[in-house]
Amino acid sequence: MNIPPPQRQPGWFLALFALAAAGGAVAYVPLLTVLLPQAIADTQGSEDVAALARVTFLGAAMASLANFAFGILSDRSRTRRPWIIAGLVLSNALLLVIGEARSVGAIVLLVMVWQVALNMMLSPLMAWAGDCFPDEQKGVLGGALSLSPALGALAGSLVTWAGLVASEARLGLVAVLVSVLVLPAVMLGKGRVQPALMTPAKPLPAADPERPRERVVLRMWAARLLVQVAEGGMFAFLLYWLRSLAPGYPENGAANIFSAVLVCAVPVSLLAGRWSDRQRRPILPLVVTALLCACGMLVMAGAPSLPWAIAGYVLFGLAAAVFLALHASQTLRVLPQPQHRGRDLGVFNLTNTVPGMVMPWLTVLLVPQFGYGALFVLFAGLSLASAVLLAGFLRR
Repeated sequence: MNIPPPQRQPGWFLALFALAAAGGAVAYVPLLTVLLPQAIADTQGSEDVAALARVTFLGAAMASLANFAFGILSDRSRTRRPWIIAGLVLSNALLLVIGEARSVGAIVLLVMVWQVALNMMLSPLMAWAGDCFPDEQKGVLGGALSLSPALGALAGSLVTWAGLVASEARLGLVAVLVSVLVLPAVMLGKGRVQPALMTPAKPLPAADPERPRERVVLRMWAARLLVQVAEGGMFAFLLYWLRSLAPGYPENGAANIFSAVLVCAVPVSLLAGRWSDRQRRPILPLVVTALLCACGMLVMAGAPSLPWAIAGYVLFGLAAAVFLALHASQTLRVLPQPQHRGRDLGVFNLTNTVPGMVMPWLTVLLVPQFGYGALFVLFAGLSLASAVLLAGFLRR
């Protein structure tokens, strides 16, 4: 039977899918960055760094396992939407239960279970994108995915806005926001899967001298991991670094810079993604943005003053946000077997969780003895290595 080639998805579905993906960020960014630390402080009567580190580490481990497992399950069931809906309902319910926890032990356990439910939604959601969007639309899809971190950061500001919502209702507001963002795409997206994108592929024989797909996937994975380590480090230590240059630098100043960079990354990502689709150059924007990440880090490492430091961070943060958004969609292009798309995306998801386990050690080893400059030079080297890994594809 001849299967027709995949068709471009309409703009309304692309927009709804981008909002659904952003719903995933809205689900975890406010909780993990603001509401969870506050819940632990309220329970303990004071800030407890050890408890926060424990819940973050265990939650990340559960997220990695669950993302991989539900990717496999959605592959085998050959359907995504029921898993997404089930994960949405369960994760929202657990958010409300977390708000009622009265001990650190209960919070740790509930967050671990919540991570499982959340990834029941997130893993099939991203695999669904690969089922629906053809290669010639992957660039603009990546640009649209840049909306996720921006809305996640804005949601964190919204739910903590003084006087807007009572503290006990904040997690409920998060659940409502996530539902509003995710459900339209899932409910209106029936029939959007394209059979040509679901045709099972046979694995290459072990003796095949080329095996190009496997090498491409490995290099794409490594390139993303390298940039994610640098981006994760700046996410965690931006405020501390700014205060090392300007003691007393306000918390909201760092948060405003971070949010502004993510918002500005949305139109830049859309333009870069659309250009890559039209020119059929999917990798070039990734190489350019990885190089700009390295440049931004070098400016930060040698910044003589606060304005130079902020300028370097804006360059790095903007380039990293564009890189990660476009990389997420181009990953769907290179995965070798559509019948294992969810499983393979679970492997790529490790690039999101492993940096959180690596970063504290790098910081402890470098910053006390050599300062933040040495850390940023290392990050610049990682970003440059990412660009080199991807540049090899440009010659083909």
